[in-house]
Amino acid sequence: MVTRTVQLIDAGTGNLQSVYNALQHLGAEICVISDAAGLKPGLRTILPGVGAFRKFMDGMNTRGMIDPVCEIAASGVPLLGICVGMQAMFDSSEEMGDTPGIKLFPGKVRRFPESYGYKVPQTGWNSIEIVKPSPLFASIPSGSFFYFNHSYYCQPDSSKYTLAITDYILPFSPVVGENNVFGVQFHPEKSQILGQKLLSNFLAI
Repeated sequence: MVTRTVQLIDAGTGNLQSVYNALQHLGAEICVISDAAGLKPGLRTILPGVGAFRKFMDGMNTRGMIDPVCEIAASGVPLLGICVGMQAMFDSSEEMGDTPGIKLFPGKVRRFPESYGYKVPQTGWNSIEIVKPSPLFASIPSGSFFYFNHSYYCQPDSSKYTLAITDYILPFSPVVGENNVFGVQFHPEKSQILGQKLLSNFLAI
């Protein structure tokens, strides 16, 4: 069991309970942070998100979280975005119009195109092909399945940020990373044993 302290950012747009429960199962000590004053610059940080990108960013702005999160990213402390939390790390999203993100990764969040035989959102299990080594993937083989639920995907400006590729309608980046900053489009907290392993790997970075 990994025992680490981690701060879980609450942007006010979704239920964090499933992520909290998964981290608690791993033995983590968890601080739920709902305003900038509560953020601790030296603690590893998880930015989970559900729902619409714009509402998520509105919550982050209203709570004064943008600059502190950027400072955490720049400080070298491990930072993980999950689902909309990963999308928010990019420059902008075309969801609900062009909405600026936190700008930790250059690129844009785009909606899946309509395609015969595919449903949008993608809801369910899909595999990832690991294309670059990362401490997130310790003991997780390429081809592993994780649980997705999303209508929008991240398109980095450069492939250097892409750690894994998934295909749904088109190839996209379900895992991105650079130095201490990581993002996963799927929900590790809902991805059973391998999802728990990925979270455990993050706690061990």
